[in-house]
Amino acid sequence: MATRIVRQQESASSKISAAIYARVSTLNGNQDPSMQTRELKEYCERRGWHVFDCYIDNGVSGKKDSRPQLNRMMRDAHERRFDVVVVWRFDRFARSVSHLLRALETFNSLGVQFVSLSEQVDTSTPTGKMIFTVLGAVAELERNLIVERVRAGLRHARAKGKRLGRPRKSVDAAEVRSLRAAGESWRTIARKTGVSVGTVFAAAQDRRDTICAHRLQEPELPSNHDRSVKEKVRCPLP
Repeated sequence: MATRIVRQQESASSKISAAIYARVSTLNGNQDPSMQTRELKEYCERRGWHVFDCYIDNGVSGKKDSRPQLNRMMRDAHERRFDVVVVWRFDRFARSVSHLLRALETFNSLGVQFVSLSEQVDTSTPTGKMIFTVLGAVAELERNLIVERVRAGLRHARAKGKRLGRPRKSVDAAEVRSLRAAGESWRTIARKTGVSVGTVFAAAQDRRDTICAHRLQEPELPSNHDRSVKEKVRCPLP
């Protein structure tokens, strides 16, 4: 009798806990999440799995990565509250292949399996693991193609003589010098001119470098004027 009780306790503790996720895009009555949850519950019952909770997003578009019930399910997954996630179909769960892959990678790192009923994908089986690998390769190919398209667009823009990057903001160096001479701080000058502190400082620095270069090119004077020449060469900060 005692042995039977121990075995029942071990069986109960080792029973797989499943999280069911369902989603419908509209609430006008044409879509009912119960159709998905009913089949998913029946599947879990056939597998002998305990349904931990049903996460249902009603009237939420699949284009959104962030959904209330999906976010709650991901939080529970990080807390190891269930062992497997069961969905009716891929498009009910993920927005795109890359979104699906990111979720599967998260589940894999947490030790949570993933089952899609319609596609008959189970990541706990060899076939499911193979499909996961294929999805990863497809997502990587998609990323590489995007990178290559961006690089090709940049090369084409350079060939046409277009200047890349953010447009440079112009700043009146004379205004900067005037404000600085009046005792204003770099931060105050930047706020008044509508540019960053670095841009203001660079404008003033470029002006000082130009003055210094011009003075260094002046002809040498007799030795009795060395001191005055050195004073000219110095370019103190305004």
